[in-house]
Amino acid sequence: MKDNRNLLDLLKFELNFLEQGGYGRSVRTPWKATSLFQDSLTCLNFGEPEKVHPCDECALYAFVPGEFRNEKIPCHHIPLNEHGDTVASVNQGYNQAAMEEALRHWLRKMIAQLEEEVGRTPCAGTSTGCESTRQHEPR
Repeated sequence: MKDNRNLLDLLKFELNFLEQGGYGRSVRTPWKATSLFQDSLTCLNFGEPEKVHPCDECALYAFVPGEFRNEKIPCHHIPLNEHGDTVASVNQGYNQAAMEEALRHWLRKMIAQLEEEVGRTPCAGTSTGCESTRQHEPR
């Protein structure tokens, strides 16, 4: 259950990052497009000039189908919907808004599933990133 909570927290962080415009253009490099997952603190290699950590150490790796686990960016092959669209496939037509919307939908779906597994209140689709409920301690 602890692993699911860590994963749940990671997915909520990613959703919040996305909804706060985290994948917008960088002030330092506005000419460079951002990469979903890679340009987020979610990525173990965020900010590194080279890949320091193997992708199989990332929590998102569990969502990558086996046939794509050896790709250069495995997380870009996570199926985001029932049609099998991935960041890699949506990125081919490069539509940042479509990629972000597909990712947003997938994150909300995964958060709701994990919250159900760990006994938290399901995601209500809030723009702040699906907050968990806390049990009140007696005063």
